[in-house]
Amino acid sequence: MKSREPLAIVGIGCRFPGDVQSPDQLWKLLAEGVDAITEVPANRWDIASFYHPDPTKPGRAYARWGGFLEDVDQFDARFFGISPREAAKADPQQRLLLEVAYEALEDAGIPQERIAGSSGGVFVGISSYDYGGMQYRENERSGIDAYTNVGAALCIAANRISYLFDLRGPSLAVDTACSSSLVAAHLACQSIWDGKCELAFVAGVNLILRPEVTIGFSKASMLAPDGRCTS
Repeated sequence: MKSREPLAIVGIGCRFPGDVQSPDQLWKLLAEGVDAITEVPANRWDIASFYHPDPTKPGRAYARWGGFLEDVDQFDARFFGISPREAAKADPQQRLLLEVAYEALEDAGIPQERIAGSSGGVFVGISSYDYGGMQYRENERSGIDAYTNVGAALCIAANRISYLFDLRGPSLAVDTACSSSLVAAHLACQSIWDGKCELAFVAGVNLILRPEVTIGFSKASMLAPDGRCTS
């Protein structure tokens, strides 16, 4: 079996519930034992309309808790060379990935021009597409335009990073449910070892913008009623 040299993580960026905007803030939150789980924010959906303690209640969820990021509607489109019209149709998950990828490169101390045109790869673990569903509501078809499909496609979550930094290596979205981010990291390592790319961005993203998936998980008894993971 061919020996494989260890790989180095040279830069990190992140966003987590609890207003975590950096690795240092994440470490502080963990070290202090902060509980970042909250009730569903009013700007996501009306919890009163979807919550019911009875798990058999049709169309309702028995869990009213979760981990949520703040200000997911905020994005500096001009900084990333994206028009306001296109930005409005882009899944906030795509926007988050662009921001965090940029911060990770800064954290690594690598100038953008050094990786431009390289065989750099992008591997993104992503499963949810709530924002796409919000745009495809039957009564709002007149709002569909040239940016709607691009803004909803999971593959574009990775492709935007490749385009931003002019990377020519593999660029793919990975959906293996709960293990998506882990598999994305695995594929990135394999690609570097196999010589398909000389460096790689690895990311995972998940935003809960609609209640349907939460309702489905409730019907499968997959959620803790108090919102805390007890798997």
